[in-house]
This record gives sequence, structure tokens and C-alpha cells, in this order.
Amino acid sequence: MPIRTKGQYLCRHGFGYTVFEHTAHDIAAEMLQFVPLEGSVKVTRLRLRNLSNRPRRLSVTGYAEWVLGTSRNATAGKILTQVDAETGAVLAQNPRAVAFAGRVAFADFGAGVDSVSCDRAEVLGRDGQMRAPAAVTSGAPLSGRHGPALDACAALQRQVVLAAGQTVDLHFLLGQAATAQEAVALIKATRARSTDAMMNDVAQHWNDLLTEVQVHSPDRAMDILLNGWLLYQTLSCRIWARAGFYQASGAYGFRDQLQDGMALTALRPELTRAHLLRAASRQFVQGDVQHWWLPHSGAGVRTRISDDRVWLAYAAAQYVQVSGDAAVFDEGLAFLDGPALPDGAHDAFFHPDQSDHSASLFDHCALALDQAIALTGTNGLPLIGTGDWNDGMNRVGEAGLGTSVWLGWLLITTLRAMAPHAQARDPARAALWQAHADAVAAAIERNAWDGAWYQRGTYDDGTRLGSSTSSECQIDSIAQSWAVLSGAADPARAATAMASLTTRLIRPDNGLALLFTPPFDHTAKDPGYIKGYPPGLRENGGQYSHAAMWAILAKAQMGDGDGAHRLFALINPINHALTPEAVARYKVEPYVIAADVYSTPPHQGRGGWTWYTGSAAWMYRAGIEGLLGLRRAGPDIILDPCFPKAWPALNASLGHGALRCEISILNPNKTGHGVATASLNGQALPVVQGKVTIARDLAHGFLELRLI
Repeated sequence: MPIRTKGQYLCRHGFGYTVFEHTAHDIAAEMLQFVPLEGSVKVTRLRLRNLSNRPRRLSVTGYAEWVLGTSRNATAGKILTQVDAETGAVLAQNPRAVAFAGRVAFADFGAGVDSVSCDRAEVLGRDGQMRAPAAVTSGAPLSGRHGPALDACAALQRQVVLAAGQTVDLHFLLGQAATAQEAVALIKATRARSTDAMMNDVAQHWNDLLTEVQVHSPDRAMDILLNGWLLYQTLSCRIWARAGFYQASGAYGFRDQLQDGMALTALRPELTRAHLLRAASRQFVQGDVQHWWLPHSGAGVRTRISDDRVWLAYAAAQYVQVSGDAAVFDEGLAFLDGPALPDGAHDAFFHPDQSDHSASLFDHCALALDQAIALTGTNGLPLIGTGDWNDGMNRVGEAGLGTSVWLGWLLITTLRAMAPHAQARDPARAALWQAHADAVAAAIERNAWDGAWYQRGTYDDGTRLGSSTSSECQIDSIAQSWAVLSGAADPARAATAMASLTTRLIRPDNGLALLFTPPFDHTAKDPGYIKGYPPGLRENGGQYSHAAMWAILAKAQMGDGDGAHRLFALINPINHALTPEAVARYKVEPYVIAADVYSTPPHQGRGGWTWYTGSAAWMYRAGIEGLLGLRRAGPDIILDPCFPKAWPALNASLGHGALRCEISILNPNKTGHGVATASLNGQALPVVQGKVTIARDLAHGFLELRLI
């Protein structure tokens, strides 16, 4: 940052690493950053090459500002720093931290450090500007100052002499450990390892995770996302880090990681299984759950949000269907105990106790579903509580009377998926679930059809939400897409609803798929904090990408391959950054999904919250399960493709264990869906209702499908 010159700066992102390159004043600089598989440490390798014909003397300063808490302002003056005598590294600790008070952070610049400072005021100077840090531009060595009561940083400086044509590598480490002794041990262990070897391990790790399914289609931008980036975003950010630029708590969201894990069930069922059990263990004995919780302490928030309890059973049923592992339902898990929410309170944050009462995963799911059934409005629809999937609608049903059409579709889907598993355990409960699913479907058709689409729900006073009679939020995307995904809606109405979604909510000229329209602004009704967002931003009538992925899946399920792909391409971030003008408008990373894209001037087309969004996992499923039509069902693989009529073919590579299968889907008649014939290594396979099912262990060699 201090040395900013003209010329080209190149930044390359890959799976598990980033490289920055720049050449100035005849010095070529390449900076590689990655996290090795072992140890909580970030490695930065700075490679400097002298392109001139004379020796060059350089000073290089590694710098970090310590936070060690929720914000730098909150922890300034509270961080203790010291310089380790053995390694020369800077160690830092915040003994007053609410969490992780005992842990020790470190910054290390190798054995050749010439001077250090832990005083941010000294390093940056009185003005505190990174553009011209006083300690770097003065040429004087750093003072070595460290200890308490400083505005703490870590600045480590090295003097480097490069002969003509010489290259040198410098390594800067940033990490943390449980104690100072463990921090020093980690520094020494990382120094001793080959950077190339660590980076190769990282590359192999991600290659093994991300390349089991590779798609080769006429849409190169789609292939790039499906062949690694969507799963990379899901795994690295959503499931493992649970942190991003806009959210850094590390908390688990109850519904969030359950949905993320569903994208991994076919490839890494052990990850999905582990989180199912983790999530179920955050359920209170009454049946509701922690909406989110911090894994290091177990503290979290109890709410009246309605959909969490349904997602547990939905995700469990999907896991069993895909993996075939029905034994997971017999796993025993304890419940949580904690104070009930006071009357009128939306939520409460506290540290719950573990209950003495435990039950199987199936019983956890059943308790949640039974509670969801009990929370039914007078119109036969589920109560929305203080938010369903859309937390921002937290005052639609805060009095306990408002209802949700979308939650009705989700509940129907879940009850019907879980009923077969209940049959052997409790036939009466299975019959109750089936009957309630049918009753909710009938209630939606009776009370929530608006003439051209399904309404979104009702307020506590019965006022309709998501209706043509509404002044704002007349049509909401998720009530239409889930009419299809649930399989419960009247087929003609579902088709009409999706046509209305396409006409009213998808804006090809601006590259947007809106969550609903018009945004909340002047309406007298108070839906909740969603109205606090400016119109067209985030959930308030912008593109909320999570919902758009459901629309892609719905179009594919209807056999509309053209519509499904058009919407996929419309949302694809790569297509929002194809020109300098598009980059300047979109403003965020083109290789990961943004949770939201703004829909109103002057920010129309600008990406919002990136990385930390569940839309990455759903977009992966939309491409693999929707367009390619590849699904796993226990020991079998099912292929039911649905892609654009104009595509002559769609190819894919499938690898699991030692088996490799090359898949070629030919589309000679330009239908885009419906398998007519199939063969594996020249041997004909049966085709049932336009689908092909093959034993997973036999899927090896060359699989050819011809569409109708």
C-alpha cells in the first residue's frame, strides 16, 4: 500500500491461494498467500527479483494491526505485545477478550529481521496514514517498542541486498496458538517446511475435494463456477470459516449450514452427516432451536423464527435419500435447556444448559415437525412468527397470527419426505404428517392463490402480503418457485406462477432476478426491519441470490432448460464483469456469488454481500442437479438432464474413488431434456420416464445418453 506506482498489478486467485504480481523500478515482486493444511497460520511468500544490472538495497516491512476482538477501537490499548527472544517474532494477546482471552497471536518475518515495533503510532506517524508510513519512509530502523498500553501493531523490517539478476524469497507468517510456547513451536515448524511443498499439499487437497464432478458445456462461464468455485466458496467460507468480509463471528446459523451441507451430501456425506447431528444438538426440549450459536461457547440466540425447525427434518430427509444412510436417524443426541422467551420478545441471547433428556435424530426431527404443525393459523397456513426464511419480515406475524405461504410449501415437502421414515416407527404420526401436508396444500390453493401467482402470506391482522392488492411487495419469488419445488401446487397454477415470476421479477437488461417487487418504502404496513433497507437493496426488493437459485431449480424441474440456463447465466458473477464498465458497476468479486445485487439507481447492478451466502451451495445444486440432472440416490446415480434446446451436447466427468466415468449427453433433436436411449461402454441401459438410473459402483468408463 505505501508504494503505489503506475503499471500493471496482477492478482490471481486459485483454490486455497492468491498471488499478487507487480514490477517497478526494475524489481519484480510476486507475493503468494495461502494457509497450509497444518497449523493456524497464514503464509505470505514475497519473491523479489532484481531485473537491473546493478546491486539493489531494499527495506521490506511486514505489518499487521492487531484486533483480537470484535473491533480495533474496542481493543485498542488492551493488547499486550512482546518480541520473542528466540525467533524475533511479535507475540500478541488480549487478556480482556470475551472469547479466546488465553490465545496468542503472532507475526513472524523469518530469522533475518533487523528491527521491529509494536507501536502503530510510531510506524504510521502522527497522521496515521498507510499511504506514507513514517517508519518506512524515514529510513531509520524501528524502535523495538512493545508492551502494554500501545495502539498495538506488528511491524517487522528486513534489509535485503540483491545482486544483479538475483532472486530472494521472504516469508511472513501470521497466526495464532493456544500459548506462547505453542506459537513459537508453530513458527519454527512452519519456517522449517518447504513453501512449495506446503502449497502443493494445499493444491492437492482442493483438487481432491472439488474435481469429482466436472462439467463441459457450451457455456464456459457456467463451467468455471460448477467446476470448483461454487463448492470452494461453500466449503471454505460457509462451512469451515463461517466468516467473510461482512460477517466474522464464526457462528453456525441453524438453517444456514444445514442448507450448505446438502450440496455436499453426494460428494462428502460424512461432512453433511456430522453437521446434521451438530445442528440437532442445538434444539431445546420444547422443539425450537438456537437460530445461531457460537461453537466455542455454545452461546446463541433463541427466537420465534418459524422455519428453522422445518429445515432440520428437510435436511435430514435429503441426506438419507442421497446417501442411503438411514441409520443416522438412530443417533442419540441431548437437548438444550434454557429460559423461554418473555412475552413480546423476539429473541434472547444466552448460554443454554445441556438437558438430561436425549433422543434420536429422528425424534429431534419429529418434535420439531410436530411443533410446526401445531403452529398453524386460522387460514390453515403455518404461522410466520418473527420471520420465516426472510428474517427481515420479523413483524409480519409478531403477534402470533401472521402466516407464510412459502413456509407452507417447505412444510409440505418435508412432511411428505419424512412420512416414510415415520411409518415403521410410528404409523399414526406418519398418517398425521401426510394428512397435514394435504391440508396445508388445500389451504394454500383455497386461500393464497392471487389469480396469477401465489401470495407470500398474511399479516397478523389478515392483510395479504405479496398480493396484487398490496401497494408494495406484490409478488415474491420464493412463493412461486417453491410451488414447483414442493410438487404440491396445482400444475397449471404453478406454471402460471412461474410465468409471472419471469415477467415481473427477472430483468434481463439489468442482469437481475428480484426477490420481490415493488420494494417496501411508503406502505403503512410494517413488515419489519426489511423496510429499514433502502428500496432495492438487499432483501428489500433487490436481487437476493438465494431465492434466484430456487427459481433456476424450479424451471429445470418444469422441463424449462432454456429458462433455467438463462437465469443461471443472468446471475453468474462472471457475466457481471466481462467489460471494464460492467466491473465498475458490479464492484465485487466475479468468481464468487454475491448474496444480493442492488436493483435501483444510482447503485443498480452493484453487488452487495459476497462470499458468506448460502446461494453458492444452491447454485451448485441448480447447475449439477438441475441442468446436468445428476443426482445420487443411495447406491445409484440418476441422470435427468434439462438444458437449453440449442446446445448440441453436454459433457461431464464423474469420479468417485478409483472409478471414473465420462458422460456424454447428446441432443440431436434440440429438445434439451428427456432421455431416449442410454448406453454404458456400448451396453444399452434401461430408460424409465426419461431418466437413467445406474449403480454407482458400475459407473465406470463411457456413458452416452441421447435425448428425445
